[in-house]
Amino acid sequence: MGYEVASGIQADLALIRASAQGLADSVAVAPAAGESASAGGFASSMRDAVYRVDAQDRAAGEKMADVDAGRSDDLVGAMLASQEASLSFSMLMQVRNKVMGAVEDLIKLPL
Repeated sequence: MGYEVASGIQADLALIRASAQGLADSVAVAPAAGESASAGGFASSMRDAVYRVDAQDRAAGEKMADVDAGRSDDLVGAMLASQEASLSFSMLMQVRNKVMGAVEDLIKLPL
């Protein structure tokens, strides 16, 4: 009986360790304060965000075109995709406006 419990615990422990290792491998660690980030970190993040928003917009457009042409009857899905794309674009524009405001503030700083 004790051996069965011990082997069950060992199996669970091995499973937990494997899951933890899988999580550790899939999570990217951000550099700590004071360490330099990779070159173009912010620019590449913004570029990726623009590409994701564009991909969402294209997918929403394709879903709407499918509904309009009669190839699909998923009107709710098409409308949701359209709203998600619109919301993503609005959020991207808000980030852009905040960044531009920060750049303008930096330019106005006296030297």
